[in-house]
Amino acid sequence: MQGTPPLREGVGASTVRLPPGAWRSVLDFLVQHFADVGEANWRSRFARGLVLNEQGRPLTPDAPYVVGARLHYYRELPPEPVIPFTAKILFQDEQLLVADKPHFLPVLPSGRFVQETLLVRLKRELGLAELTPLHRIDRETAGLVLFSCQAATRGRYQALFAQRLVEKTYEAIAPMLPQLRLPYTHKSRMVEGEPFFRMREVVGEANSETRIELLERRGLCNLYRLLPVTGRKHQLRVHLAGLGAPILNDSMYPQLQEREADDYSRPLQLLARGLRFIDPLSGQLREFESERVLT
Repeated sequence: MQGTPPLREGVGASTVRLPPGAWRSVLDFLVQHFADVGEANWRSRFARGLVLNEQGRPLTPDAPYVVGARLHYYRELPPEPVIPFTAKILFQDEQLLVADKPHFLPVLPSGRFVQETLLVRLKRELGLAELTPLHRIDRETAGLVLFSCQAATRGRYQALFAQRLVEKTYEAIAPMLPQLRLPYTHKSRMVEGEPFFRMREVVGEANSETRIELLERRGLCNLYRLLPVTGRKHQLRVHLAGLGAPILNDSMYPQLQEREADDYSRPLQLLARGLRFIDPLSGQLREFESERVLT
């Protein structure tokens, strides 16, 4: 009987199936297979019960090597910068969870952030091992993120995004667009730029589309409502920057600005305001709205 190891600080165990080989013990395999970790570190993990068999029980360093067996182990998480802002759960039932994310908090573990991500924080707080975001927003963007709570029904909700059946509404503060008559629909072809994590617009058949509406004037800037039809990476930031109105405090568009650390006094003025869709299980209309405000 196989067991699923519990979450540890909101993070699940890694799993490896032991390949053919002549190792005498599990420790011998780990030391050779993960040479960068080092024997002392592996022995420490064994001593703390962080290496488990496929039933989820702690192993000792001299546990015999069994080809084909599944092995679970927990990674050591290095210290990471603490994000001094918290998300708020706006809705939760058996299938879905809606979180209202602050600026600067990543949705998923990546790079230097694992514990300080929305997903891991929620798993740690709620103990929901199957929690998975159905979409994502940039670390710099605040607002709504929709999560699936159960793997069994996740595909039904993922299909809504794939089929563009989720109406997403954003707000942004950016310079005026006197050359445009609003509302305006911007379409362009977006491709990967330089460096690899940036996007850019090029000549060609459009693969991105955003409707731009004016909500109110704010001095030399406007508060815009943005309705993305497509969901390209950084789409709203690229579209407004391409039109000559980059979103306030955008450190990536139109030009990349190198920063050693986050400036919490200058959050990107982009908010995932609303989500609206028909629930594929109940047939009911679901509507959610962020409680955050751009200032």
